[in-house]
Order: sequence, then C-alpha cells, then structure tokens
Amino acid sequence: MKPLNRIRSNRKISTTLAALVLTGALSGVSMAAIDVYQFDNPRQEAQYRALIEEFRCPKCQNQNLAGSDAPIAQDLKQKTYELVKDGRSDAEIRQYMYERYGDFISYKPPVRPSTWILWFFPPLLLALVLLGWFIKHRHSNQRKQLAEASVFDPLSDTEQQRLQQLLDAKNTEADKPN
Repeated sequence: MKPLNRIRSNRKISTTLAALVLTGALSGVSMAAIDVYQFDNPRQEAQYRALIEEFRCPKCQNQNLAGSDAPIAQDLKQKTYELVKDGRSDAEIRQYMYERYGDFISYKPPVRPSTWILWFFPPLLLALVLLGWFIKHRHSNQRKQLAEASVFDPLSDTEQQRLQQLLDAKNTEADKPN
C-alpha cells in the first residue's frame, strides 16, 4: 500500500508544480501594459481610436499603433493622445505625423507623386493581368475554332481534284521500276 501512496504523492507534487508554472506564465500575459487615457468627451476618444487604428507602427511595419506594444508605438499613442486633448483636428494630427515620420506612417497615404506607385500600381497590374488573360483566352478560343473547322469542313471541289492529282502522281511514281 505504501508504494501506491508514494505514487499519489508524486502526482500531487507534479500537478502542483505544473499549476504553478502555468500560473506564472499566464501572469506575465496579464501584466501587459494597458493604456488608460482620460478624454473630455466621447468624440475625443473616438477620434483617438480612429487615428491609432489608421497609423502604422514604424517598428512593426504591418501593425497599427493600436495593436503594437513597441516602445515607439507607445510614444506615438501618447503623442496622438496629447494632440487630441489639445483639440487638434484629424488633418492637423495626420500632418504632424507625416512631417515627422513620412507617408509610411499611414495605411492611407496621401495621393502625391511620391506615393503614386502605392495608389496606381496595384490597379494597373490587375488591369494588365486581366487584359493578358482575356487575350490568351480569346486566342485559344480562335485556335479551337480553327482546329474544329479544319477537321469537320469538307474539301471544296478544287481541293478534292488537286488532292486526287497528287495521290495519282505518287501512285504512278511508286509503280515505276527503279
């Protein structure tokens, strides 16, 4: 009976250790910083949320400020908060961010010569791909129609006579002794 108690005791210890490790790991997640900003009215909070969703984290690059915990993202969120609290408009805040971080800061960069490739290349590429597909599809249909026409269309009288002449000429050559 004693070995059975020892096994149960070892299982309890293992289970307790596993629970402690799991609790420690999960507590690290719960300690993540949560930004709590106080706004004067709901309009300011909505403005702030929309802006941090629109601005891209310079470090993470494919993540917006709202979803990034990078130090630069924290600083940008704080600056955005301060500008919103100062009563700045969305356009003024965007202009500030563009001047400081360039057009890359936004998921919606302004249309200007330096960003034309971002705005016009994808639709142009799509149009070229569709045009290429259309041309290829059209030519393959034409080839199919020509192949079907040549297989099923009977020879004209002139073509029949010419074919017969060629076959007769070949047969007479084959009949001649070498």
